[in-house]
Amino acid sequence: MNNSEIADALATAHGITKADARKYVDEVFAAISDAAANGAEVSLSGFGKFKVKDAPAREGRNPATGATIKIAASKKLTFAPAKAVKDRLNG
Repeated sequence: MNNSEIADALATAHGITKADARKYVDEVFAAISDAAANGAEVSLSGFGKFKVKDAPAREGRNPATGATIKIAASKKLTFAPAKAVKDRLNG
C-alpha cells in the first residue's frame, strides 16, 4: 500500500475528495518526519512507536574489493508495533 492508496481509502471512508485526503496523508507523514528529525519519539496509540536511534561508527568491508572501510555514525528511525498490531498480524 502506498500514499495514494491510503488517501483513496481515507477519502472513501470519510466522504472527502481524494485531493484533500492526499493532503492529509502527506501532512501526517511530514509531521512524523519533522518530529523524528528533532529526535522526538512519535507514539501512535494502537499502532506503534517511531524512535530515533544512534548507530555508532564502525568498520565494514567493500564487497567488490574486500578492502576495510569506515562507516560513519548515523541516526536511524525504528518502528516498534503496538500489541494490537502484533496480535492482528499473528492471528
